[in-house]
Amino acid sequence: MLGLMQDRPLMISSLLEFAARHHRDAEIVSRRVEGDLHRYTYADAAARARRVANALDRLGLAFSDRVGTLAWNGYRHFELYFGVSGSGRVVHTINPRLAPDQVAWIANHAEDQVLCFDMSFLPVIKAIWSQCKTVKHWVALCEADALPADTGIAGLRSYEAWIGAESDTYAWPEFDEKSAAALCYTSGTTGHPKGVLYSHRSTLLHAYGGALPDALAMSARDAVLPVVPMFHVNAWGIPYSAAMTGAKLVFPGAALDGKSVYELIEAERVSFAAGVPTVWLMLLNHMRAGGLKFSTLKRTVIGGSACPPAMIRSFYVDYGVTVLHGWGMTEMSPLGTVCNMKLKQLELPLDAQLAIMGKQGRALYGVEMKIVDPEGQELPWDGQATGDLLVKGPWIMASYFKGEGGDPLVGGWFPTGDVAAIDPDGFMQITDRSKDVIKSGGEWISSIDIENIAMAHPAVAMAACIALPHPKWDERPLLVVVKKPGAVVSREEVIAFYEGKVAKWQVPDDVAFVDAIPLGATGKVQKNKLREQFKGHKLPGA
Repeated sequence: MLGLMQDRPLMISSLLEFAARHHRDAEIVSRRVEGDLHRYTYADAAARARRVANALDRLGLAFSDRVGTLAWNGYRHFELYFGVSGSGRVVHTINPRLAPDQVAWIANHAEDQVLCFDMSFLPVIKAIWSQCKTVKHWVALCEADALPADTGIAGLRSYEAWIGAESDTYAWPEFDEKSAAALCYTSGTTGHPKGVLYSHRSTLLHAYGGALPDALAMSARDAVLPVVPMFHVNAWGIPYSAAMTGAKLVFPGAALDGKSVYELIEAERVSFAAGVPTVWLMLLNHMRAGGLKFSTLKRTVIGGSACPPAMIRSFYVDYGVTVLHGWGMTEMSPLGTVCNMKLKQLELPLDAQLAIMGKQGRALYGVEMKIVDPEGQELPWDGQATGDLLVKGPWIMASYFKGEGGDPLVGGWFPTGDVAAIDPDGFMQITDRSKDVIKSGGEWISSIDIENIAMAHPAVAMAACIALPHPKWDERPLLVVVKKPGAVVSREEVIAFYEGKVAKWQVPDDVAFVDAIPLGATGKVQKNKLREQFKGHKLPGA
């Protein structure tokens, strides 16, 4: 016997239409690449997204054809999210921080038919347009009069001229909710980047999960600042959850420095923000230097890489902002866990609460997870056992686009490449990436633990720990440090800082001071480049 309920497909277009009807005057504020602030409403965004859909129909794009974007977080990018996917095509967000050759490779692999780009990326487009074999239409996200006269790009048009000629009346189609909606490429795999293809169903389920109180707790009472880029796993699903809940959206554009982010938070009365640790480090440094405080910000979700405990403490103790430590992957849409405390933990002492906040948190409903040993046997959730973390669920990838890399699943579970522990309350803590863990004399040393301790040193601005070969112990840790401006600290002082914090055999053998640590396109430390940089480094006693 089947239930007697209406069968309506989960469509991305329904999110924006819901927002336009029920939260029509809620604002979407964008700092544009032109430098000014643009503001309009969900009702305005829905009307313009319908123009996008009509424009794509006029170009003759087929169902599931890909539309690429090279764009910052802003209102035009937001319109493309809904106009492209809502009309049955696939929005393909490309990371503009990648090398031009990688951008061209990804656009070709995705077989993008249209490529829309912010004007700040015009040099990239000039470098690659002749290499992009499938792209038939190039659209600059600007007014018609801002388009340079001679770009050399055949068929280039402005976004405003492109959609301005179209009607804002459009009947959104309904189709199989499992149809493709968005495409993101991950560089966290071996070889070429691999595409992760999200469906309308997976996107809406993820939006529901992300908005839950024990996740990001988004609502119509929030002003939300997604600093995490819309080209990086669809800004962690925040644009979809915001439309679902009617939250005010504040888009920062390309200005991600501490001063610009702080001023936007204060001016737009942001209550919730999201980003990677490197962005928040710039924000905190700006605030400390100026003796500044937040007037409205209450919580921030930090993910992409482990958030140092010193940063969590500073946000919470110094500025009254609760850090929601989050974890996920491109292959997971991306949210898997968010760290929100349970009722029984709210009465714990401050240090005990901060220790919990340092974990990556509890699984959202819709995400199953387990840890296993090298033989694939499941390990207990006792907070001590560590093993390879595997996940499954309705918004977790089953295979890569075009079958690249073969079948990634292990018995129906996706292997994340993370090493983790899970405590009896279900709080998961990443102890390392499997490729970054340091194997010393048969014992494992967590590079994350070593980095977190270093980041608590008052002279350290950034730190990364890598393994170097050792003739006796197989591998030993090298700590790479960027000092704070004007700070003076020695190798010996940094090493002494570990006394009493970890076992003696876990203390780094050496400290290397550098001007900068290489970061990838999403703000993560590129440890492969550090290993290459220091492959000839001789550790003391080695």
